[in-house]
Amino acid sequence: MLRRLLQPIWILLAIIFLIEAWLWDHLEPIVARIVAAIPLSAFKQWLTDRVDTLSPAMTLIVFVVPVIPLFPLKMIGVWLLMHQYWMSAFTTILFAKFLGVGITAFIFDVTRPKLLEMAWFEKLYQFVLALRAKCKELVDPVKAKILAVLRGDSDRWTARMLRLILRFRKSVHEAR
Repeated sequence: MLRRLLQPIWILLAIIFLIEAWLWDHLEPIVARIVAAIPLSAFKQWLTDRVDTLSPAMTLIVFVVPVIPLFPLKMIGVWLLMHQYWMSAFTTILFAKFLGVGITAFIFDVTRPKLLEMAWFEKLYQFVLALRAKCKELVDPVKAKILAVLRGDSDRWTARMLRLILRFRKSVHEAR
């Protein structure tokens, strides 16, 4: 019973995790193109040379520090939300998210070999990869059902879903 109640929460968390992974996968090539377009390749080579001289623990600092300046940008987005500037807030938060993932992907590409020298980081990295595979496994059936509904292949599932939605709406209205 508890497992059935927690399943939607796990699916939601898996979807969020997969969105993050999707952003990572798709922003990394974009960042690589930007690095190639503007003279960041020299910076990347300089950074790679510097990281090679650092210990793995210091490399971890190099990996974490670039994300810190993005925190004020996210706070600006929250401030905009509090003052009901919805579009500006959404744009600022989305920009901060994309910039953060892009910078993290860029820095991780440079620091990965050194970071993986630390046993705990390698275990964490393998755990995240396994978690990503598990999330994909968890979300794929839901995604298939949604696609079946959108194609109109699954009338029975659609009717069941509509009943659940109607029951939920009725419970919300009764709670008022």
